[in-house]
Amino acid sequence: MNDRAALVSEALGRHERTLVRYAERLLGGDLERAREVVQDTFLRLWQADADAVEGHLAEWLFTVCRNRALDVSKHLRRAPLTPTPARMDASEEIRMEPTVMLSDTGGESPEAAVSERQTSRAVLTALDALPHEQQEVVRLRFQGGLSYREISRVTRLPEGTVGYLLHIGMRALRRQLAEHAPVGQGRAS
Repeated sequence: MNDRAALVSEALGRHERTLVRYAERLLGGDLERAREVVQDTFLRLWQADADAVEGHLAEWLFTVCRNRALDVSKHLRRAPLTPTPARMDASEEIRMEPTVMLSDTGGESPEAAVSERQTSRAVLTALDALPHEQQEVVRLRFQGGLSYREISRVTRLPEGTVGYLLHIGMRALRRQLAEHAPVGQGRAS
């Protein structure tokens, strides 16, 4: 396998799922268009100069994916309305990956796996309630694993703004999750 193929193959394995989720959110839940955007992102990676992405591959991928998703979104707003798949709610998103959730339990009991899925569902629901910019930086940080500087470059927001949005977003998530936690699990009795 040549260097370019190895780079793209490794990037696909590491970032494809996260990029699809990211693009899907940017495109209002349109999974098929998100997959097309990510496919285009990896095609652009194939065509890119390897030196241009060396040392900041994740940042480069998220930037290209974001720009492409925003272009598609603008185009869709100008184009006549066409039917698109219905937006998934958080519970459907969890059901899409049950084997991942169960395999990540490390041999825990079925009750623990169910509890983990319920927690994931609650986090996704709380995340969806955040303003768009807070959602995006939280997703880039925790789903994409990007640093503040990388998020700043992807979103074109100042690094201080990224930190502020992450801070208030995480505070809002904690507060919302604490309000909805069962008695004895994070809430004062």
